Parts: sequence; structure tokens; C-alpha cells
Amino acid sequence: MKNYEVIFEIDKKIEEYKKYEKQTLNSGFWDNREKAQEIMQEIDTRKSIVEKWQQLDNKAKYINEIIELSEEEEDSQFSGELEKEIGWLKKALDTLEFERMLGDNDDRLNAILTIHPGAGGTESQDWAQMLMRMYLRWIENKGFKSQIMDFQSGDEAGIKSVTVEVSGKYAFGYLKAEIGVHRLVRISPFDANSRRHTSFASVFVYPEVDNDIEISINPNDLRVDTYRASGAGGQHVNKTDSAVRITHNPTGIVVQCQSERSQRMNRENAMKILLSRLYQRKKEEEEQKLQELQNSKKEIAWGSQIRSYVFHPYNMVKDHRTNVETSNIQDVMDGNLDQFIKSFLMTNMS
Repeated sequence: MKNYEVIFEIDKKIEEYKKYEKQTLNSGFWDNREKAQEIMQEIDTRKSIVEKWQQLDNKAKYINEIIELSEEEEDSQFSGELEKEIGWLKKALDTLEFERMLGDNDDRLNAILTIHPGAGGTESQDWAQMLMRMYLRWIENKGFKSQIMDFQSGDEAGIKSVTVEVSGKYAFGYLKAEIGVHRLVRISPFDANSRRHTSFASVFVYPEVDNDIEISINPNDLRVDTYRASGAGGQHVNKTDSAVRITHNPTGIVVQCQSERSQRMNRENAMKILLSRLYQRKKEEEEQKLQELQNSKKEIAWGSQIRSYVFHPYNMVKDHRTNVETSNIQDVMDGNLDQFIKSFLMTNMS
């Protein structure tokens, strides 16, 4: 039996993680709360990767021990267990490497999955429900959690729409590959003449963002100018530098206040205005991001589908973006979607 070795750069990964953590967690770390939260999320992600590498390293050592034992005893009884362990290790390595390639900040977030039937009444509504079952199975298989946030039943069968919260690391990173129109071809169970029907349903996925948006300001990002107020306000207002102008350097937002006699009060009021402006700006940025995702939607109809599920006259599921296909329809409808998801994402990340 040939020796089988899997070499990992565990020490290097651990040192990178420790170095990054040491550099970022300095004395002024929490001065900018928003930035600090981003860094803590990055540290958590890197820590998770290191822990997974260590787990795989232990598995590789265990495999090598089995190999050495079987070679010493010249016994092939371990071959079955060895193949099983190597298969598990290879799959785990592929998954870890794939997750490391999901580099967008949104990829790590939970996801909001929505499904809507296209035109066609009961046929499309039933297809939408079949897709819902398929994704719920996929979520379960991935070890993610699902919660149905909104559900509207169809008039006779199926659903008019469903919204599902998908909780798990990289949930959005995986599911964004499913955005688009899904087409079904089958003999309709709702047609008394057993004719073949084509149905459509759309799938859309959002990254789940926190509605409780926190705005924190780094004092180093501010330029504060004081000047003498002008106009009405009394002798004291006009004779002292009580007016305040604050410039937020990262965004270029400028606010000012001169309505109060006290410079301190004017500064506090100017900061309130700045916080409100920054809050609105962040909301607009989030809305723009979601709008960009919305604009990627296509009409739920022929010619715009990303994937076809053919139940008749033959069995085939084919992704039109990557040409990946399989004849095992039942396996796909039971949630085995990774072959399509990974192929699409690897193509778009390469």
C-alpha cells in the first residue's frame, strides 16, 4: 500500500491569526466601535479557519497512523476504513478551501431567501412549494437553521410566496448562486388530460442586515472649527467664538450650529446633526446595495431561467450558466445542490 500524506500549513495559519489579533487589539481599538466590530468579525472568521485546519490536521495524522499500522502488519483489513477517512478528509478540505474563497463581507452573513411563482396559477404555485421543500432540505443538510418568516398559501395548491431566514456562516455566500428563475417541465398532476406543462418560479436571496444600525464616530475623523456667530442672538453670541462647524473627513459631510450661546451646546447639537446625517447615509447605502441586488432579478418566464428541472420526457436537471447537469432528479429535489452552487461560484470567483 502506498503511503498517503496530507500536508497542512497549520503553524503558518495560526501565526497569521495571532499576529493579526495582536496588531488589531491595541489600546485604541474600541475608539471606533463600528470598525472594531468589523475587525472582531474578521478575527472570528480567521479563528474559525484555524480551528478547522487543526481539526483536519488531526484527521490527517490519524489517517497516517492507520497507514503505518497496516504497512507494519501487512494487513489490508484497514483499507475500507482508510478509504472512508480519506474521502471524508478530501470533502472537508474542499469545503474549507471553498469557504475561504468567499471573500465578500456579505458572504459570511445569514440569508433571506424568497420564492415567488411565475404566471400559470396552480402549476407554478405548486412548483414554488417544491422549490421551498428543496431548499429547506439543503439548509438542513448544510447544518444551517431555517425559519419561515412569511408564508402565503396558493389558492388550490402550492404557495403564492414564501420568505425564509437562513442562519449559518456563509449562508448568503452559498445561496447567492441560486438567485434567478427556475424552470420545471413535467406531466401536470393538475391536468385531467395528463399533458406536459412548463412552470416557472423565481428565487431571490438577500444578505441579512441588522436593522439596529449603530453609528460610531472616531474623533480622529473629525475637524472641529469654531467661529464667531453672525446674525441675531444677542451681544454674547456675536462677540465670542461660540459657533461650531464639524467636518467628517471620511465622508466630507459638514455640519454647523450657532444657535446657542454656549460653544459646548453648539458642539453637542452639531454632533446630533452629524449622527443623523451619517445614519441616513448608511441607510441609503444599504438600500442601494439591496436595490442593486433587486435589479439583478429577471422576468419569471421562458428564456430567463438559470436552471431547468425536466421530469418528462426524460430526467435531467441542468444549470444553464455552467452546463452542469445530472439525471438524478430526486437527489436534487432532496436538497443536493452543492454541485450546482459550487460550480457557479467557482466560475464567478476565478
